[in-house]
Amino acid sequence: MSDASDSYLGDLFGVKGKTALVTGGATGIGRMIATGLVQAGARVMIASRKGEDCVRVADEINALGAAGSAEGFAGDVGTAEGVADLVEAVKARTDRLHILVNNAGVSWGAAYEEFPHAAWAKVMSVNVAGLFTLTRDLTPLLVAAASDADPARIINLGSVMGTQPAADGAYSYSASKAAVHHLTRILAEELAGRRITVNAFAPGPFQSRMTAFATAKEEQVERVSAGVPLGRIGGPDDVAGATLYLCSRAGAYITGAILPIDGGLSVQHDIRLFKDA
Repeated sequence: MSDASDSYLGDLFGVKGKTALVTGGATGIGRMIATGLVQAGARVMIASRKGEDCVRVADEINALGAAGSAEGFAGDVGTAEGVADLVEAVKARTDRLHILVNNAGVSWGAAYEEFPHAAWAKVMSVNVAGLFTLTRDLTPLLVAAASDADPARIINLGSVMGTQPAADGAYSYSASKAAVHHLTRILAEELAGRRITVNAFAPGPFQSRMTAFATAKEEQVERVSAGVPLGRIGGPDDVAGATLYLCSRAGAYITGAILPIDGGLSVQHDIRLFKDA
């Protein structure tokens, strides 16, 4: 590849010098996103309830010798107090935020007949209310980093389970992710005038702590992959590439999108209508 090509791609898809916060960034898709941003030159803050895990993961990412840097600390979006503490922790480290990735999330699985009422409050508090409140309270830092040519960026983590009517026993999780998709569109309209784009990912199966029950073993991965039209589960480059697209100059004109990263699951169906007529 020529120097000119390298320069063009770096300018179009690079995030060098940008500051990002990735919630839930110590595991799974959050870690994949954080790693991709650091590899591309960003300064990334990683926060989750387990601060020691965030510190360890940040050290591991920094050990890759990438162009950017990572820093880990504790941050809980499950309560109003936790969100307030996280906002103060971010403000203590930066006065502007170019990228906010609302990745933190929880799930709860149980049979329909046994699904508890308590599963709704916990899941909706983290996945929807925490996402909204953190975004609202960090908006001044996003505005400080935004410009017409290079808006600040928000990426919310939805799910294919919020797009398709599939629960697999995770009723509150699926409903919360549908809410994330709708809230993403609402915030995209709300914040466009402040030069902030708001988009969401709707991932299919990836390996993570949340999906370990179904993806921890190779034979499980093979079974899950067999149900995906493209024949595999997602990997780090799949979500990192999408992140760089939306957070770089290449994605500066995209807002309100729900981007499926699901290997075709969102368009898979068994509807035949007239094919067998």
